Amino acid sequence: MNIKSIRFFLGHLLWIEAAFMLPALLISLHYREMETVCAFLYTMGLMAIFIPLLLLKTRGERKVYARDGLVIVSLSWIVLSIFGALPFVFSGCIPRFVDALFETISGFTTTGATVLTDVEALPRGVLYWRSFTHWLGGMGVLVFLLIIVPNGGRGKGDLLHVLRAESPGPVVGKLAPKLRQSARILYIIYFGLTVLEIILLCLGGMPVFDSLVHALGTAGTGGFSIKNASIGYYDSYYLQTVIAVFMVLFGVNFSVYYLLLLRQFRDVRKNEELRVYFAIIAIATLLITINILPLYGSVKDALHHSFFQVSSIITTTGYCTTDFNLWPEFSRILLVLLMVVGASAGSTGGGVKVARIVILFKALKNSVQKLIHPRAVRVVKLDGAILEDPVIRATSTYMTAYWLLMAAAVLLVSLDNLSLETTVSSVFACFNNIGPGLDLVGAVGNYSGFSDFSKIVLSLTMLLGRLEIFPMLMLFIPQTWKEK
Repeated sequence: MNIKSIRFFLGHLLWIEAAFMLPALLISLHYREMETVCAFLYTMGLMAIFIPLLLLKTRGERKVYARDGLVIVSLSWIVLSIFGALPFVFSGCIPRFVDALFETISGFTTTGATVLTDVEALPRGVLYWRSFTHWLGGMGVLVFLLIIVPNGGRGKGDLLHVLRAESPGPVVGKLAPKLRQSARILYIIYFGLTVLEIILLCLGGMPVFDSLVHALGTAGTGGFSIKNASIGYYDSYYLQTVIAVFMVLFGVNFSVYYLLLLRQFRDVRKNEELRVYFAIIAIATLLITINILPLYGSVKDALHHSFFQVSSIITTTGYCTTDFNLWPEFSRILLVLLMVVGASAGSTGGGVKVARIVILFKALKNSVQKLIHPRAVRVVKLDGAILEDPVIRATSTYMTAYWLLMAAAVLLVSLDNLSLETTVSSVFACFNNIGPGLDLVGAVGNYSGFSDFSKIVLSLTMLLGRLEIFPMLMLFIPQTWKEK
């Protein structure tokens, strides 16, 4: 374990987080929210104390091994969340630290679960920071770190271990030959789509501040709104449709956009995950539209709300235009299944990822065919390329860990003696980084009724889901902390 590399990354991480608090500070100054201004200043002051301590004696060679990459990512997200929670506490908006930490982890992991009952009462500076945590966590703060920080992996190390540990999906690679160039490409695409959504929302009549924070939430597929009624507050099919479409777009693997920029349209058409992703959205939207049609009376209304909620749930954003908790059981169960499926690998969305679902189905089909024809030599392919056995085994291992940890979390949260729907759906919603679940944590509910113990468990599930389990598990393995 290279402690020097870990401290190097944590120190620069806090420096970046402090810099990103400046816009929130300026917004608070603009609206003369002096308590919020002080809250951000206190937080940045504490960071100024810890940053030099972390960066002390970190010059020279800093090797980054695979194990180090996993630990760096896990600790970075924990430290990021702890300091990111302080403005909520210091401003008095969320005075209890456990609640503030839950809210912040929910923000950075792009979950969107909240303990707040009246978000409209929050100061503008806090509302901005709350939504910005989605945007920063969506693409990954360490991906951003790789763009601006001098090479922290001089020597035998490989910073690709950091990118792999933070990026979602069964296979992670570089878009360009140089890692920093890959990270820069990702953020350029990410920033461009965010700005485009802000412009379209403003053109639809949404106030500039509202457009900004909702675009940040959409880009990170997080779902924090500044209105108690979420997107349902904006009684405009245009605005709701723009957000729905962009939720779908941010749920696409960002490498697809890179291929489009290079005009490699044939490779885009060959992308099986993309085709399956759009097919799932289309089929789920159609089925739910038919199922909820009696509730809305018109095909237009039913289709609109169905498409919005399918887009919101499969991309794990969590925005809502209506209380889907009141929908028929078939539609609600279908939405829960979409929670598990999630968005595409390499997107800002959560869940298991469509790529893993495709791999598992293909592996299952291959196994059945081998039973019928034992001597036949068959391989599993994705996008026309043969998948190596380690990728298939890793996918199966991930799913095994996923369900075991999910079951353990459900058991622990059940100690609160809430309804079965609330308990199970809250764990599903947090593990898959969605936010809203069913019953008490439905579209119009929140997580304030859970005990501190359950909030901590759910916070861990959010981190496990966002970092795809193994980086977080590494922290609890004694061998991880042994020196090389």
